[in-house]
Amino acid sequence: MHSEWTILESDWKHLRKVQPAALERLCARALEEVGRVATSTHGTAHERYRQIWAVLRAHDKEVALAFDDPRRSTALAHLTAMRHLGLVTDEEYAGFSPDLRERVDFVLASWK
Repeated sequence: MHSEWTILESDWKHLRKVQPAALERLCARALEEVGRVATSTHGTAHERYRQIWAVLRAHDKEVALAFDDPRRSTALAHLTAMRHLGLVTDEEYAGFSPDLRERVDFVLASWK
């Protein structure tokens, strides 16, 4: 048995496999947004520079929420954040236990 905050060993191992791809998706998303701002012709160069920093700060908060200090005790929160941010595919998500998916889905539903 496990507490409501910890996850099964098999879910932990699967999460460790999913994390690198999810982080890559988030970073790619951030870089695409930075690229759009950097190549925009709207505003001054200084305004675009400030927009880029705002984009990076926002995505850095997402990285922290979903990936910082990975432990089994933080895994539920991290997976929930990753799922909320659209970083885990349905196929990857299906690899988690039904119990964990139910808990993540419950939290996500409460956020709506």
